[in-house]
Order: sequence, then C-alpha cells, then structure tokens
Amino acid sequence: METQVPKIDIDEFIQQLKGMVGGANVLHHPDDLLVFEYDGSIDRGMPEVVVFPRSAEEVQKIISLAYMIGVSVVGRGSGTGLSGGAISPPGGIQVAFTRMKSILELDEENRTVIVEPGVINLDLDNYARKFGLRYAPDPSSQRACSIGGNVAENAGGPHCLAYGTTTNHVLGMEVVLEDGTAVTFGSMGSSENRPVNDVPGYDLRGVFIGSEGTFGIVTKVALRLLPLPETVKTYLGVFPDVDTACTAVSAVIGHGIVPAALEMIDALSIKAVQNMTDLGYPEDAGAVLLIELEGLKEEVEEIGAEVEAALWETQATQVKVAEEESERMALWAGRKGALGALGSLAPNYYLIDGVVPRTQLAQVLRQVAGLSEKYGIQIANVFHAGDGNLHPCLLFDERQPGALDTIIAAGAEVLKICVDAGGSLTGEHGVGLEKKNQMPLVFTDDDMAAMIQVRDAFAPANRLNPGKIFPGGPDHKPAAHHAPKGMTV
Repeated sequence: METQVPKIDIDEFIQQLKGMVGGANVLHHPDDLLVFEYDGSIDRGMPEVVVFPRSAEEVQKIISLAYMIGVSVVGRGSGTGLSGGAISPPGGIQVAFTRMKSILELDEENRTVIVEPGVINLDLDNYARKFGLRYAPDPSSQRACSIGGNVAENAGGPHCLAYGTTTNHVLGMEVVLEDGTAVTFGSMGSSENRPVNDVPGYDLRGVFIGSEGTFGIVTKVALRLLPLPETVKTYLGVFPDVDTACTAVSAVIGHGIVPAALEMIDALSIKAVQNMTDLGYPEDAGAVLLIELEGLKEEVEEIGAEVEAALWETQATQVKVAEEESERMALWAGRKGALGALGSLAPNYYLIDGVVPRTQLAQVLRQVAGLSEKYGIQIANVFHAGDGNLHPCLLFDERQPGALDTIIAAGAEVLKICVDAGGSLTGEHGVGLEKKNQMPLVFTDDDMAAMIQVRDAFAPANRLNPGKIFPGGPDHKPAAHHAPKGMTV
C-alpha cells in the first residue's frame, strides 16, 4: 500500500504534536533532521518530523493522530540498525525513544526486569550485574543500541550461540498498534504477580519480535535475566588463514562443546583493530578465533582443555588464554569495536548479514573472497562463527562515482552465495530495506503473501514502517550529492 499524504497542513500537524509532547520534544527543521535520515545502513530518508515521547500515553496520542490523518510512522531507537529499519518513508515521521529509557523494576528473586524501549542494552546489563544477574543478548553495538530496537530486529550478538537471541529473553511487552490501540503480548505481570514464561493462547509475543516495526511499537518490555556464571575463560586461537580457522570451528563443535561465544576475525579486520589501538591481536595472523567458556570452575577447566586440544589439532599457530579480566575485556573490545575500526581502512562499509551452515563456512568465505577480486573491493570478515552468522564488510568510498552501485551489486551476490549454500538472508540485522529485493531467493510469492496477511492482522493500513521487508516501494539509497559518511554501530 502506498504511503498516504497528510490530510492536514504540515504546520498544523506539528503544532498538534507540540501540544501533545511539548515543543522541545518535536524536531522539524531540516538541519535538525539531518542526523535522523539514516541508521547504520547505507540507506537514507529524511523524516518530516521527529517526536520524542516520554510515556506510553504520549506514544498512543502521537500514533492515533498520525493514523487519523494518514501519516506513516517509524519507531526509532538508537539508530544503530544495519538494515535500514529506522529509515523514514517519504512523508513519514519518526517516533524516537531516547527519552523513554527507565529501568522500571528488577525482581532479583524471579530474575526479571521491566524496562522502557529506550534503555541501552549495556546499561541494562551493567545494572543487572549489581544484583548478580545479567542480560545475555549482546549485539556488537551493545554500548549504543536500545532494547526496543533489539526487540524489533530480534538482535543477537556473540553470546547468542549459547543463550539465544532477543526472542529467547522476552517474557512480554506492551505495544501500541497503528491506530493507537495499546495491547499486551506475552506476560507483563502485575503488582501482585511477576511476568511468567508461558501464557495461554497464540504466541503473539514471539510473532511480534523481529517484525521490524511493521506490526506495532513497543512501549514497555519484560525481560528474563540470567545469573552470572561462576567462571569465565576466554581463548584466542591464532591461525595462518581463514580455512584452518573454519576447520577449528567445526572441530570445537564436533567435540560436543557449545561455547558461550565463538567468533572469527580475519586478517583485514585485525589490521583495522590494531590500527586503532593494540588490543592483543597478532598482526601477522590470517584469522583468529575468540572462544569464551562459562560455567562452574571445574567444568570450564575440563572443557577448556578440550578446546585447546581442538585448536592445536587444527593447525593453530598459537593459543592464548586471557588470564586476567583486563585481558579478556581487551579482546572483546577489539571484537566489538572491529566494525568502527574499519573506518581506518575506508570511509564507508556495507555490512552483509547472511547465515550459512557451519560446515559451509570455508567454502562460502572463499566465494566471498572471489567477489573481492571480481569487484576490486576490500572485504573484511568479523562474525559469529559458532552459528554460521557471517558479516562480510564491503569497504568503499561513496565519493567515488559508481562505488555505491558496485557495492550493492556485490552485496546481493554475497547473499545469493549464502542462500545457495543452504543458508538465509539474515541472522540478526533484519531484512528492512537492505535485503527486501533478495527475499524471493528464499520465499515464494505465496510465502510472502502469507507473511503480509499476518502483518495486516496487526496493521491493516500498513502505516507502520511501510516499504520494509517485502520487494517494492521507494528507493532509499543515498543520492550522489550526499556527503560521505562513515558507518558506525
């Protein structure tokens, strides 16, 4: 369905929004809107207005007004998404949640917490640790990304190998639908009762998570927390090339070991990290594996010996163990800061989020390397090797004529390689604008029509984040006159 134009004058619309939330919470001047025209993807789209609600009631009022006059609404967290999910369609507005960032209630005994959508992922984890608990999903953008965005995209992270993605940790949520109606999915608990794991009826909570803002907008989330492990041990396996590192991944899993995290970083990504600061990665390595074990001390020691043996057996040139917490944190700082460090190699990158079976890692990465030669571009790889979630980063300079078209074509080929290997289009970043034209690689027209029927059950007018996920709709690629931008997460 095409985006409808407002039925009232835009100035009148802005004044009504200001009356709802206050003038300081409404941005509409083009200069103020510049920062909201993009997220972490290569897509862009300037919203008409950005509104900053401070409560669920204000969210309802904003969305009700927009629905009444035919304006599309896009929810926005921290803008760290990597699939164009927070990009506004023509004539649309953004509802930004940076002022709804309260941790409302933590129940230590039942290991649950209730938060507003603007809470930063790492802030929640740090808060929970004061009670001997933690929030497990940890995207690489953990320092900046918000819980509402994590729910919309079903975000993962390095530790999703053992603990699952966001959907495995959400108990319930309060949601505003496209007409302003407030509903609850899953279990939010009450003043007398805590949120629970299961509730009768259809699992609308599970259906909603990962719907990329097209079903509704979250205003409150109940989350599951986990106890802190007794022991954490982190290993760095150094390999001469990506092929041998991939062999080691299969060997570790083949031993029946499921680490808390199993990450791979290739030579180009190591170079970028070490360009920024020395975090202990060997600059002459072809690839490294970052492996983390958690659990009881005796169990970690026993499994750790098996991990080390598997690494040496698969041609590791060196195996390091982070003996001190500072060493472990440095290694993880390098992994989680790798994408930002790519700015030391090129002004821009296009990050692809494909998934392949672990047994196909080496073959797929060889094919991706072939694209580097075919298109004359550098491709850095830093990814969740344990579950086959690849993140090839295609480096480019958008100031160069034709560079963006080249990078988009190369990215489409990466996704086709993943699908042809028995994989999928996305592991944790969502489809959004970035991959919607590749959806037919995986789904038939009938498949997608069924998905649209589900969306229409929640948002029949398609006013929430329209133009995402499915082929068609306006192009949001940046025009040639835009100044270059370094992508960050």
